[in-house]
Amino acid sequence: MRDEQPILTPGETCWQIAEADRLACIVDAADYFRHAKSAMLQARKRIVLIGWDFDTRIKFEPHGRTLEGPDRLGKFLSWLPRHRPDLEIYLLKWNVGAFTAMGRGMTPIFVVNWMTDRRLHFEMDAAHPIGSAHHQKIVVIDDRLAFCGGIDMTVDRWDTGDHRDDNHFRTEPNGNSYGPWHDATTAVDGAAAKAIGELARARWKSATGRELDAVGEIAGDAPWPEGLEPTMRSVDVGIARTLPELADRAEVREIEALYLAAIAGATASLYIESQYLASRTLAEAIAARLREPNGPEIVLVLPRNADGWLEQQAMDGARRRLLHLLWKADTENRLGVYYPVTTGGAPIYVHAKVLVMDDRLLRVGSSNLNNRSMGFDTECDLAVEVTAATADGARLRETILDIRRTLICEHLDAEPAKFDATLAETSSLVRTIETLRGDGRSLRRFEPETVENEDSPLAENDLMDPERTPKRLWDTLFARSSERHS
Repeated sequence: MRDEQPILTPGETCWQIAEADRLACIVDAADYFRHAKSAMLQARKRIVLIGWDFDTRIKFEPHGRTLEGPDRLGKFLSWLPRHRPDLEIYLLKWNVGAFTAMGRGMTPIFVVNWMTDRRLHFEMDAAHPIGSAHHQKIVVIDDRLAFCGGIDMTVDRWDTGDHRDDNHFRTEPNGNSYGPWHDATTAVDGAAAKAIGELARARWKSATGRELDAVGEIAGDAPWPEGLEPTMRSVDVGIARTLPELADRAEVREIEALYLAAIAGATASLYIESQYLASRTLAEAIAARLREPNGPEIVLVLPRNADGWLEQQAMDGARRRLLHLLWKADTENRLGVYYPVTTGGAPIYVHAKVLVMDDRLLRVGSSNLNNRSMGFDTECDLAVEVTAATADGARLRETILDIRRTLICEHLDAEPAKFDATLAETSSLVRTIETLRGDGRSLRRFEPETVENEDSPLAENDLMDPERTPKRLWDTLFARSSERHS
């Protein structure tokens, strides 16, 4: 048994640790969209929305409106300031290329249609290296409540946990249907929300050159979403970031350090959900643990394929190489790599970014197991760790395992009691999953033949999936944000 060394270290594996009075894990966007609207309806002074993408046309509750105000994102954000006289809304979106954005509801022609109030502020964030992405997904309300995780308020995200084959509410604004989608995020209040508010204000200043003051004290309870049951209470939350190098800022690689510490620190099991498996650094760290005679079991849940032809060439090609690395290292059958499918056998796209290390660490955020998330894109993850000093640590350990069980049971369409009984019988996470895998909605195993035809010349390509900002790039290709807005 290894000594349980702390994983979260401010300045190394996280930016800071701040207490949340309440923390909730939210699985899948049907719940998240409703909870986000519920919280925004309670805003008093400020809402900051930061995203990789937004689409003003999406509905919060496509199955039927239960909350006050318009159901479409754009109309709601336009309506809200008119009914909250002291409220300012700031929306910051990655400046994705114009051609890519043409089909989205955040191009200028759409924005003009709903930005009818001077207290509604919209900016495209270009303060990043050429080819980099702002990948954080954050909502901060009055600096008292924050959502942070993997879910964007855009098209193709809304789905329920049963991931039905025939869910006609999974429809794009143009009427086209899209496939099942699995995702996850968190809600926090207290000092943790205040810290994420600080991060959001820094992003706004970097993008615009304009500084937002902290929201002052507000009387009354924090704007917690109606009906959202906290998963944890009075818990310390680590906030980890990836920030790429800019002309006036060194890179920040807390997220990579946190992944490596979690991989190294696992004693019994490591459970990871990720959109990609493309980071050789992380894959080699996992392989090293698999080679240990008494190392941990490792379960990866990935999508069957990346979303889009170009991503499949780059990311699925890299995944093929790294899976062979892991399979070769797995001499004691402690590895399980899976993709979820619906009752009818259709792949469920995995967009969630979750890590559970033993019963000690829970991590939910925006980062994937790819190079970009380690040093080139902008990311934010939240993590909760149990240490010897953690108050009520035994209960928190049970809660962390409950979250892992909830995720696995969703994928397997299994009852929690059946999962617990099988785990008690097998004493193995991998064998439990293998025992419970069925023919309907379930997990399918990646095997060498699954990825046999997925090699690609774009695999592990530095242009598609770079680890960091190329040296000297800013001297020739980037105009500093302060110069643009001076």
